[in-house]
Amino acid sequence: MNMAGKTSVNGESNGKVHRKVGLVYDETMCKHDTPHGEAHPERPDRIRVIWENLQLAGVTQRCVVLGGTKAEDAHLQLVHTKDHVNLVKSSTNKKDYQSDRIASLVNSIYLNRSTSEAAYLAAGSVVEVAEKVAKGELDSGFAIVRPPGHHAEADEAMGFCFFNNVAVAASYLLDERPDLGVKKILIVDWDVHHGNGTQKMFWEDPRVLVFSVHRREDGGFYPGGDAGSYNMVGEGPGEGFNINVPWEQGRCGDADYLAAWDHILIPVAKEFNPDIILLSAGFDAAIGDPLGGCRVTPYGYSVMLKKLMEFAQGKIVMALEGGYNLDSIAKSSLACVQVLLEDNPIQGSSEEIPFMSTWRVIQAVRKRLCAYWPSLADELSSKLINQKTPTPIVLTSNSNSEAKDNAHELLDQLSKLNIETHKVDTKVSTSWRSDLSKVDVWYASFGSNMWKPRFLCYIQGGQVEGMTKPCVGSMDKSPPKGITWGTYPNRLFFGRESTNVWGKGGVAFTNPLTNPNDQTHMCLLEQFNDVLFQENGLNVDFASPIFGLTALQLVEKNGSTPLEADLAPWYGNVVCLGREGDVPILTMTCTLSVIEKFASGEVPLSPPAKAYANTLIRGLVEGGIFSEEEAEAYIDDAASKPLYINGASRF
Repeated sequence: MNMAGKTSVNGESNGKVHRKVGLVYDETMCKHDTPHGEAHPERPDRIRVIWENLQLAGVTQRCVVLGGTKAEDAHLQLVHTKDHVNLVKSSTNKKDYQSDRIASLVNSIYLNRSTSEAAYLAAGSVVEVAEKVAKGELDSGFAIVRPPGHHAEADEAMGFCFFNNVAVAASYLLDERPDLGVKKILIVDWDVHHGNGTQKMFWEDPRVLVFSVHRREDGGFYPGGDAGSYNMVGEGPGEGFNINVPWEQGRCGDADYLAAWDHILIPVAKEFNPDIILLSAGFDAAIGDPLGGCRVTPYGYSVMLKKLMEFAQGKIVMALEGGYNLDSIAKSSLACVQVLLEDNPIQGSSEEIPFMSTWRVIQAVRKRLCAYWPSLADELSSKLINQKTPTPIVLTSNSNSEAKDNAHELLDQLSKLNIETHKVDTKVSTSWRSDLSKVDVWYASFGSNMWKPRFLCYIQGGQVEGMTKPCVGSMDKSPPKGITWGTYPNRLFFGRESTNVWGKGGVAFTNPLTNPNDQTHMCLLEQFNDVLFQENGLNVDFASPIFGLTALQLVEKNGSTPLEADLAPWYGNVVCLGREGDVPILTMTCTLSVIEKFASGEVPLSPPAKAYANTLIRGLVEGGIFSEEEAEAYIDDAASKPLYINGASRF
């Protein structure tokens, strides 16, 4: 066992009783790494930087520091099958090629000779801290562990997780230690990804209230599917004891999370009155996280935790889950430990207001759960949910890093403007529009925009049959100057399980890599920026273009250019297909990194729904490209072929 340091015991100083906060850190868990040295977001430095930052801040000396403890098989089998436990245990004895084979059959994991030991230490350490808090030996604790756990299901490792650390600890307290008096447990999961494994393990258990706030995007964000929907409330005696708050988009920040706390979690926690709180503390919703795409600050995490300290006499056990920006997880973890120690919260404030989509989700959750939790029955005031952000100023171009940071902050503020009202604020400066209106480009559509009535929804607003919500429309509502067609050597495919606009079913993408054996038919239209805004769920009245003259020059030179990932998560890659006369032809699709996720299965390939496919078919038929039968065959072929990313040449 690698002890992180000497054990220190908190006591009284100057008459003030200090809280006994436990910290678990064991360097052995850093030995779990990719088998061949490949780069991976779930890497050993995640826990190292947290520990080093706590030491630098002088926090570890004020805590009870514990080394790791291996879980017992009997405790793991409270939530996992015996076969699953044995599979993880035996992975240590596998040869490299056998471990690679096992990992290839499982969703988003890797194995090496230290994986089993690290997984046992992660689960056992959370159990140990939970037991000490329940006994009263500690007031609270933070298990700085890896691999994470909340995706792991009873018989399956997935999403970097092998054992469900928090679920094992909860079941141990309830089923193995009734003498400790823990009868009700609140599990709070603020990781940006839905805790699918935890949800399944307590689906019918009223002793455990599972609350998860996560990015979902209608099932298009990992782990995908319907599991993270707010309609998933539990079954049987556990009905009403599973609460999901599923964000419709990225970029959610402190204001959005605190709104979910104040209007869902805190009222329900008062009713439930837990004996202990287990916190699946993933920090991948933190600002700058490469996988999360949200913007929670250390201040935001500290406030969320402080609000939870009002329950269960502050008996809170934090267990590290995700978080892949080393700076963010180090600072956020420190902020949380300072709250557990009852230091003053870190300095900060948030003048942001929640997205309109956040209020929409919160209202939907309250409506779905109010039958089980009367505190959610009252309607929220219109004054609360209709707050407006100030009119933004115009961004100017500047190459220095400080200006870029300010621009990103402002763009994030701009992205919170209300597009659900289907009104455009014409007071916003349009100077960039007058400049770009002098530059013609063709927008090459390979999806539903090939059908002109559907494309005009983006221009003039409204919706066509099959769409679940209307488009806001463009600032420039004039129809396109011209329409023509072209065929390009890119692979058409359909991905994502569902979207906000079309509901269930995949939507069209093209591989930005070319292949002479592929042919995609595209309709060439205009109003590129406004369509790009709306395709990525953004407002059209931005004070600067998402794609400007500099970007146009770059894309013509390089063939493609990625956009800001947090602004354009799905159609974030602008590709130049050539020129029609003297006018450049641009299309928008996903980045190569997203292509790899589609190809690996991390993001699902899905055939289009009938209504969505019909818009493509009508566009191809009315454009004179195909007969109806030929168009149907073209769509069916694109939806059924496997997606390969190797062997193609880049533009």
